[in-house]
Amino acid sequence: MNGTSAGSRVTRVAMWSGPRNLSTALMRSWENRPDTAVLDEPFYAHYLDHTGLDHPVAARVIEAGPVEEARAIARCLADPAGGETVSYQKHMAHHLLPGMDRSWLDLVHNVLLVRHPARVLASYVKKREVVTLTDLGLPQQLELLDRLRERAPVLDSDEFLTDPPAHLERLCAHVGIDFDPSMLAWPAGERSSDGVWADHWYDAVRASTGFGPAPLGPLPELPDEMTDLLDRAIEIYDQVRLRGQRLMD
Repeated sequence: MNGTSAGSRVTRVAMWSGPRNLSTALMRSWENRPDTAVLDEPFYAHYLDHTGLDHPVAARVIEAGPVEEARAIARCLADPAGGETVSYQKHMAHHLLPGMDRSWLDLVHNVLLVRHPARVLASYVKKREVVTLTDLGLPQQLELLDRLRERAPVLDSDEFLTDPPAHLERLCAHVGIDFDPSMLAWPAGERSSDGVWADHWYDAVRASTGFGPAPLGPLPELPDEMTDLLDRAIEIYDQVRLRGQRLMD
């Protein structure tokens, strides 16, 4: 795996995250590079069309597309229209439905982004009342490690926020490009690259101009009815962290 497709000079980075993580801020960071174009959740329309889940603005997401799996994959492997040499792709791991073609993953640099499930759940339940283990993307991240023979780096967002420059330098080195200090700050506001769901989910990142501080204090407490879900999520989260490559070791 070299992160480029045949005949292309483009470096492709696929960041596989769960919800309520650092994924959109990282997309802003990469988009601030002059050599980089970003894709915002290219499989979201396909995911909603095939699952029928009642997500916010689902009809608009499906209408915006692409709904077809092959078209979404083609977007991930296409050269950026503006001639950029880096394609950064923000993916939600739970969008990888069973039966989807995964062979294209061998043509991109895959990176896993995780966050402690207690912090994810405490944030996610403010947006959605019902959350399942599959919604968190952790089983899919574990499956990705199985497919990639554990070659994918794993970034923990809390650790990342203790030293963003160092983590970004290591990540850039891993995919074979130079670190650019422009990745550390960006102008506030909307982006034409934002998905149509941005008005519902991106209020905080649209107000941001850089990475925030690492979380302080204990993990948030969750309702008793979420204990089983949290325990199962932590078990997989620990496996992903243990089995993936650690850039900062």
